[in-house]
Amino acid sequence: MEAAVAGSFRQRLRRGFYGSSAYEHFLSVRPPADLALRLPVRWPGDPKRGEELLAGEFRFAGLSLREPAPIWSPPEATPEFLAELHSFSWLADLAAAASDEARRAGAAFIGHWLGSEGKRWRPLSWRADILGARLVAWIAYIDEFAPAGSDPELRHAMLEGLARQLRHLGRVASTEVAGAARFAALKGLVMGYFALGGGEAQIGRALEKLGQEMLAQIYPDGGTVERSPMKQLAILRDLVDIRTVLRAAGRPVPDELQSMIDGAAGMLRLFRHGDGRLAHFNGTSEEFGGFVDLVLSRSESRTRAPTNAPQTGFQRLQAGKTLVLVDTGAPPPPPFDTHAHAGTLSLEVSFGKERLIVNCGSYRGPSPLWRAAARSSAAHSTLVVADTNSAEILDNGSLGQRPAITSLGRSEEAGDQWIAVSHDGYVARFGLVHSRQIFLSADGDDLRGEDRLAGPPGENFVIRFHLHPAVQVQLIQDGSAALLRLASGTGWRLRAQGAQLSLAESIYLGCGEMKRSQQIVLNGHVGTQGAEIRWGLKRENRKPPEAQS
Repeated sequence: MEAAVAGSFRQRLRRGFYGSSAYEHFLSVRPPADLALRLPVRWPGDPKRGEELLAGEFRFAGLSLREPAPIWSPPEATPEFLAELHSFSWLADLAAAASDEARRAGAAFIGHWLGSEGKRWRPLSWRADILGARLVAWIAYIDEFAPAGSDPELRHAMLEGLARQLRHLGRVASTEVAGAARFAALKGLVMGYFALGGGEAQIGRALEKLGQEMLAQIYPDGGTVERSPMKQLAILRDLVDIRTVLRAAGRPVPDELQSMIDGAAGMLRLFRHGDGRLAHFNGTSEEFGGFVDLVLSRSESRTRAPTNAPQTGFQRLQAGKTLVLVDTGAPPPPPFDTHAHAGTLSLEVSFGKERLIVNCGSYRGPSPLWRAAARSSAAHSTLVVADTNSAEILDNGSLGQRPAITSLGRSEEAGDQWIAVSHDGYVARFGLVHSRQIFLSADGDDLRGEDRLAGPPGENFVIRFHLHPAVQVQLIQDGSAALLRLASGTGWRLRAQGAQLSLAESIYLGCGEMKRSQQIVLNGHVGTQGAEIRWGLKRENRKPPEAQS
């Protein structure tokens, strides 16, 4: 507690200094005459989104604002909206619109930001990760929006602004933010030093900090400490960009950097369903498969998806056209847990390019209630005791009491695959240990599970299987089983023993908007011998029976 108080006090002191006129003077630097090195670090923009910006529609972080005013601090905006707005990552969308109007608009936005936000430090717009992303965007698109021949005044102002911001970023890139955000900050620092002609000592320190961060955040199995497919994608993209910068500068690529890229690429492949998009774990919704493809292509890595990621805590079972992804790890430690979900032992299932069982996904929008609901255990395809999260989600967004994985095993024989895993997230409150075993047959047509609760009797529990919105479901056999049908017509029959089966409504957040969906619910009660629930999904090879009333 004393350390936290001292850290908060130091942070207030630093912020007071950064916001002072003395620090404004400290940031005054002689701008370079031009970029010392042009860096080929661009990712494709969305021309449709660029046209929306031209029309005054600002759509960031699940919130859409029409002609926000004041533009850099509209009162309706969420911190996530403002972070994306001030990052200028959307310059790629304006550039993709490929019109004179778009170029003029981009130049106007940059000039306005420099006049209102660029002279003095501000807590959000100068935050290390936002600042790093803005430096990358401005360096990548300065020739697009402020060409030397036609707008020398804006170009000079941009170069001066870049130099000022880079000087501040050098102070905070490796300390102010954590997780994937720190890689974004360090990428901005490395790219800024090379583009603006930083000294060898500055470049060396920045690369040394990058090396330290890779060792601290990337596990030997290639996963990252935040345990999020979305963050995995962001970090891999940043590492690929840093390698591109080194190559453009004629520098050797350290073996450690290439090794991290290879491992991270393999882990990103683990998180992909058959549709090419990412699984819904720890703040991730579906990302465009094309962008994942592009990042993997630019990684130049052929590392295959691991089936067992013991350090990151995920398992991948695949046979035939069936894929099962299971979260078998403990939540990330602080300060990497602010986006973590209480989804321990949750699973997702897909068949070919179609998703069958999912987690609800990540909420992008202004409602804190919906954000908390999406992070809850109930929004995941796992077992929940007494409507209580397996990990405590605190008001500040971090996790309090959290589960530890108490056992984990995996075996394969003649193509059949098993995993068995347990966690203690319900021990402190209820004295119950949750264990889950999953079996997938060699042909992929038979998926079975067993959930156990060991401990004192008395509590109710629910096992949920959230279904993708494209899945149709109906009860059959007098309600003792459920028939799931994919859009392609493929059917799966689910049976369960040890709990009462029913259907309920659900919400799917995986595609960036709320969609109604359904879930299969298994309700039960912990008895004197604990609880044992067996369930199975078997693919149907014949015409399904009529639904029962």
